[in-house]
Amino acid sequence: MAAGQPCPGGHGMRTRRTWRGKGPVTTRSRASGILLAVHRVAGLLRGRRGAWTGAGGLLVVGVLVGFWAFGGDEETAPPPDSRARQYREFDACLLTGESGITSGDATAVWQGMQRVSAETRIRVSQVPVMGKQSAANALPYFNGLIQRDCDVVLATGAAQTRTVREQAGGHPQTQFVVVGPQSDGQEAVGGNLTAVKPGEGLADELAKTLRRAVSVARD
Repeated sequence: MAAGQPCPGGHGMRTRRTWRGKGPVTTRSRASGILLAVHRVAGLLRGRRGAWTGAGGLLVVGVLVGFWAFGGDEETAPPPDSRARQYREFDACLLTGESGITSGDATAVWQGMQRVSAETRIRVSQVPVMGKQSAANALPYFNGLIQRDCDVVLATGAAQTRTVREQAGGHPQTQFVVVGPQSDGQEAVGGNLTAVKPGEGLADELAKTLRRAVSVARD
């Protein structure tokens, strides 16, 4: 749950092709063109061959009037970007400290999440806990991710991981991943909590853990 989206935060970023075209034709410019055509037809009607050319001119004017009246909207909607990425209905949401994914373990965790997203097309997002870094303050952010139906909730930072350990047992349908020791005596019983050791290789280990969660969801 890019940057994450409680739930303050955001989810992945994409670059879209910008379709450009000529500016819209205004009603005033259409009307001016029709008036000019009418004046020309009037001149033709005064000539020697006015009968024939006048009939043709009236036909042209009729076409122009029809285009002006029924020509459509002022702007044409751009075609959809055929390269837009299609995501699976699977969300992995990262709960971090106030600095987000800019430093520490959260950076490596986010790298692993993005790697798995590119491979499996799951949606990933991150939500920083703002203000006091405590389990009590992190709890509303955690609840926001649960309300968003995140399939996997990941956490870095002492306050966030403590909240996840304490609350995981109450949400058996959700998988939880924390960065830290396998057990610190705080987690509720539930069997849906995985701990990943911090340090070198964290991004790889996190990616493996997340792939397993995605695989279980497929089965």
